[in-house]
Amino acid sequence: MFDGLRERLDRLFASDGAPAARSNAAAGLRNAVREAEAVLARLRDSITQTEALLGAERRQLEDAERRGRLAAEVPDQETVTIAARFAARHRARVALLERKVVVQRDELQLAERELEDLASHAAELGRRDVAADIRTAARTGEHPTSPPGPTFQDDLQRMQAERRLMDEAVERQLAYLKKKLGKDSN
Repeated sequence: MFDGLRERLDRLFASDGAPAARSNAAAGLRNAVREAEAVLARLRDSITQTEALLGAERRQLEDAERRGRLAAEVPDQETVTIAARFAARHRARVALLERKVVVQRDELQLAERELEDLASHAAELGRRDVAADIRTAARTGEHPTSPPGPTFQDDLQRMQAERRLMDEAVERQLAYLKKKLGKDSN
């Protein structure tokens, strides 16, 4: 995720020491930081969402196991078998989500280290104030000069709005076709 960003930064840092080049490099660095912050915000949101899914899946596993125990007490072998099947599915899903959370946290740590590397490059440019801002962003996930990245909620609202627009277009087209077919049949 940071590869393209790193390549751009390498090009920026390869420029000569002229003031205009340094100014361009600083502007490029600020843009790179904003992009990196957006990635970090998305990673943090993704971890939160996966942890929520994991919690829900654990509750479903507990319910399936409880239902299996209750069915065993009533001697209903068919329900015991079905509950065992559901419990196995939920157990597998819990294990998958647990691994996913671990991988996502590792990915977040890697991204934070990459952002820290950006701070080192900023220091090389002599932009210690930018370097400090970048380090703060890596630690807190916030940057005083950049707007917050899109959240899951923002993406969901955007998708719902797009869906409504598509539904409206389909309804209009359907109404048009009904009208046209009504005219043709007369």
